[in-house]
Amino acid sequence: MAAPYPAVGSTPVTILDRVRARGAEMLRFGAVGIAGIVVNLGVFNLLRLGPLAPDSEVAGSDDRVVTAKIIATLVSIGFAWVAHRGWTFRGPSRHRPLPELALFATINAVALALEAGVVALSHHGLGFESALADNIASVLGIGLGTVARYLGFSLFVFSSDADAARVAVDPAVDPEANER
Repeated sequence: MAAPYPAVGSTPVTILDRVRARGAEMLRFGAVGIAGIVVNLGVFNLLRLGPLAPDSEVAGSDDRVVTAKIIATLVSIGFAWVAHRGWTFRGPSRHRPLPELALFATINAVALALEAGVVALSHHGLGFESALADNIASVLGIGLGTVARYLGFSLFVFSSDADAARVAVDPAVDPEANER
């Protein structure tokens, strides 16, 4: 089995080579992402139709939509950590669970800021206040957050199948692999 990332000075690596090397991982990430979107939008709409509805007294008069977005995203983050840890990026861990969770939370904080920022900009900045507009902004924010999450998770949080294959081919790539 060839290493997914050839060594410096060898054959140039194309983007297609990188996608092929991480294809299964990206499909699992996408499946968890789709399930996470369902969780995120489900919780968001339940909150917007229930305790954080426009006529509700909860969370002031202006911040309910952003509060609902933040709560929904936090719920979907918890779901995603469990799913990514156990399925998407299964294999040897880079970190112990608590440091891994701290890194996961940090990356998700960046993604959450992107998601809530898009909703806040749309709702408060641009004045698109309908439920449809809030959901469109939510989906756009989720898209930006997803890109940030994949990059952050694959670079900093989890080991992947591609990383494990590279280490199996060349243990010098990860000197800590022998300690695990």
